[in-house]
Amino acid sequence: MKCPSAYVILIALYVSMSSPVHADAAAEAILKSVRHGATLQENKLSGYLRKDGKRTPLSLTMNGEAISFQFFSNNSWRGFQMQLRQGNAKLFSLSQGKAKPFPAEKIGQRILDSDVTYEDLSLRFLYWKDATIMGQEKIKLQQCHKIRLVNPTNDGRYSIVYVWVHQKFGALMQVTGYNRDGKLLKRFHITDIMEVNKVQTIKKMNIETYKPGSNKVIGITYLEFTKPKKLGL
Repeated sequence: MKCPSAYVILIALYVSMSSPVHADAAAEAILKSVRHGATLQENKLSGYLRKDGKRTPLSLTMNGEAISFQFFSNNSWRGFQMQLRQGNAKLFSLSQGKAKPFPAEKIGQRILDSDVTYEDLSLRFLYWKDATIMGQEKIKLQQCHKIRLVNPTNDGRYSIVYVWVHQKFGALMQVTGYNRDGKLLKRFHITDIMEVNKVQTIKKMNIETYKPGSNKVIGITYLEFTKPKKLGL
């Protein structure tokens, strides 16, 4: 692993355009390494979601001050957008080329019956302003910072999210999300990476859904990306 995931860089690149995150200084420094890490030359990622043998094509594209998420279903592309407004990551529905505010109740809904929700795909929790370093732990034998992020609103399913960040390279290694009762809902595992122009990029990530209050996995969806493409290609 040589640098942070291009996927994470793509999702979090625009934080420098927003107001400062009010986290403790050390946590903020680490989060910045996750968001930035390296300059991403590619501005589009293509891949798919896979659950129960069904594959759904997926694309993530930078577009001005927004990131557009598109998925192909029922012979058409549809999706949503994430924008930074007043220092916060806001989700918007896309309809006939126009962006409309995302209903709060939809943020935590599953995409096409997968285990991936709109807040999962957007990684919007990386923008939450209450961040604290909880300690150090190893993930896949790699020493990581463990950071707690607290949801400033009642939107979505997560009240608290923990992220593990590689100490040396600033790469996102694992994510867990908990509800308001402190029960585990999701765990994200980065399981494979690929190198594109000497940048280590997420190739595969598993998103596991847990039965609240237990360690029982009740669903899993695989997120896989292919080589990033530049706009216009």
